Order: sequence, then C-alpha cells, then structure tokens
Amino acid sequence: MDQTQLKTLTLAVCNVAKSAGSYIREERSKFSLNKVERKHAHDYVSYVDKGSEERIVSALRQLLPEAGFITEEGSASHSQEQYVWVVDPLDGTTNFIHQYAPYAVSIALMQGRQVKIGVVYEICADECFYAWHEGGAYLNGELIHVSKQQIEDALLCLQLPYNSEAYKPTAKHFIDTFYGRAASIRMNGSAAMSLCYVAAGRLDGYAEQYIGQWDYMAGSLIVTEAGGTVTDYSGSADFTSGNSVVATNGLIQQDILDAIV
Repeated sequence: MDQTQLKTLTLAVCNVAKSAGSYIREERSKFSLNKVERKHAHDYVSYVDKGSEERIVSALRQLLPEAGFITEEGSASHSQEQYVWVVDPLDGTTNFIHQYAPYAVSIALMQGRQVKIGVVYEICADECFYAWHEGGAYLNGELIHVSKQQIEDALLCLQLPYNSEAYKPTAKHFIDTFYGRAASIRMNGSAAMSLCYVAAGRLDGYAEQYIGQWDYMAGSLIVTEAGGTVTDYSGSADFTSGNSVVATNGLIQQDILDAIV
C-alpha cells in the first residue's frame, strides 16, 4: 500500500474503533459485575469484550477482505495472509469493570513483521490516537510527539501484569531503581493507553512484560511515529512476536533497559 492508501485505511479504522467504543460506552452504563467471566487469576472478560470484537472483525473484513486476524477473544484467525489485523476489543477490561479510566479499543494492521497501521480509541476521554507507517502520529487529527525529558524529570509507567509471581522481581527492581530517582511512577491498567501517552508526551517511559500482541501492536507504531523508541526487554527493535515492551521518548530508553532483571 502507498501512503495515500494507508492514510485512507487508517481513517476508516478510526471510525471502526470509535463505533466499537460507542458500543462499549453504552454497555458500561448498564453493566453488572455478575456478567464478568474469569479467564485466569485476576484476568477477566465479559460479553462486552466479545461483542466489541465481533463488531470490529465484521467491519474490518469489509475494509480489507483478504486480511487475517489475531484477536484477543479468538473470534477470528489467520493463515499465511499478507496482511493481518491485530485486535484488542477492550484493553483495560479490569478498569472497565470498575468504571475506572482508561480503557480502549486497539487495532493494528501488520504486513509480515512490520506494523503498517495503529489505531487506539480511548473511550472515556473520546480520544483517538492513530498512525500509519511513515505518516506521523496523531491525536484527534493533531500531530503528536514524544517528550524530551531526561530520567530525573521523567514520569514513568510501570505496569503490573497478571503473571505476578514471575514478574515480582522485575517490578520490585523497577520501583527500587526509579522511586526517588525519576519524577514519579504511575500504573494505569492499559498497555495500549500507556503507549499512546508516551507518544503524546504525557508519559516519558513505559515497560511491561507478559502481554499479548493485541495489547501493544497498535500503540507501538504510534510511539515510533511520534519520534519515540520501542524495544522488547532485551533491547531488540524486533519485538512484534514477543511478550514484552519498553517504550520511551528515546532519551531514557537505556535507563529503563538497565533496570530490567
């Protein structure tokens, strides 16, 4: 696809994400905790996740019929297609359940191991972050860029994944390293939004492990198109098939990587 085609498709995907977001917003107004299912310990899903995914998959099939799918709730699949959609129908389900912002729809388009399109729609604030390959990163139509903060002034986001026993040593080391050294540390409950906030300069760095491709694929492109740096925990820029992400303004990337144990 050329730049014009990528831009046109990206804007169409924004509409798909916003439509799914409207459905999620409406369902939240009448949502009950007895409609929640437990996938794993502290990892939840509801009919809203599944309903959102069905709507997104149906709409994306109309936009690009030849593409396959990687989806969190498994409603569609892929098999050797040139293009693959990577969909998280509701990133931040625990936040959604507790009516605690942020939570979002995340949609990426991959060609091989390269992310071509990334769209993240944050439902609570009605903010649509999006990017296409070599086209820049945008928030509601305005260009965004990462910050220029060094580590001593950095606001960091260090999420706590569900795999708590395996991640505890790294989490403790992160906090020991940066508490009192950086400006402050936050945890917001959404990988997709953490990435977008880095892209917009609201956060300066973010790290998380034991997450799915649907959690970070769209946001990773938005960060890089906003001038930031994204790697896995080993520092490799070839992160698209792994389960870890470090995303920063680029200036503090090594500071974060040095704190990983």
